Amino acid sequence: MRFVKGHGTENDFVILPDAGGALELEPATVARLCDRRAGIGADGVLRVVRTKAAGDPAAEALAGEAEWFMDYRNADGGIAEMCGNGVRVFARYLVDAGLAAPGEWDIATRSGSRRVTLGAAGDVSVDMGPPEYLGTGEASLAGRAYAGTRVSMGNPHLACPVAEPVVGLDLERAPVFDPAVFPEGVNVEFFRTVGERHVEMRVFERGSGETRSCGTGTVAVAAAAARDTDAERGEWTVDVPGGRVIVTLDGRTSHLRGPAVLVAEGEIHSGWLRNP
Repeated sequence: MRFVKGHGTENDFVILPDAGGALELEPATVARLCDRRAGIGADGVLRVVRTKAAGDPAAEALAGEAEWFMDYRNADGGIAEMCGNGVRVFARYLVDAGLAAPGEWDIATRSGSRRVTLGAAGDVSVDMGPPEYLGTGEASLAGRAYAGTRVSMGNPHLACPVAEPVVGLDLERAPVFDPAVFPEGVNVEFFRTVGERHVEMRVFERGSGETRSCGTGTVAVAAAAARDTDAERGEWTVDVPGGRVIVTLDGRTSHLRGPAVLVAEGEIHSGWLRNP
């Protein structure tokens, strides 16, 4: 099994080329690959498969819109609908591997097609779709309750504003939330305003724990902050532990722009795969 390692603002992924859809990717295999001590180590896996060979009827229905399907799995092996940093890294891989030309085109995801724009090098921008506001919610962290805005970016988010610097938050353990409100789990973001249309954030992702960045989470935070300040159009700077991204809201959709870096490539030993 060939692999490539990449990251977007240090939200990192194991990329598995599988153009023909021959790879059977079990949850346990994904978890082993993402193990930072006994595997390659990552926040998730990106399987690169032609949309028509995805093995998922909903995905294959997008074959007329997008040649490639991003089959994204969280570090625990669970299937996820969308990953903003992942789709940017996915796009950079396609161009680097000669499977797509620089420019503007669509990638199929479980949340529908996402249009990416990129050159031969540099940042990658993706149309993330319109944020969907779902009301308010609450999560508890270290015994303290935090109120926030529920936002769907194709996957569920709870964006909670805080007054203190986010570096001081204890995210060793998962925030506690009401499963009746979030039956599919939720990505919980904590953000603080540090300037005009400028926020810092940390995130605890379902299925992965705290990550250095979360693309859909940065858009959810920008959308929540914009709604709080009655500035729902414009460009937002979002600082995460792994770097900085730019989120643009135009009242119709949202765009996420930031770096996508390919770090290494190699081959996974078949013996390791066969012997858990």
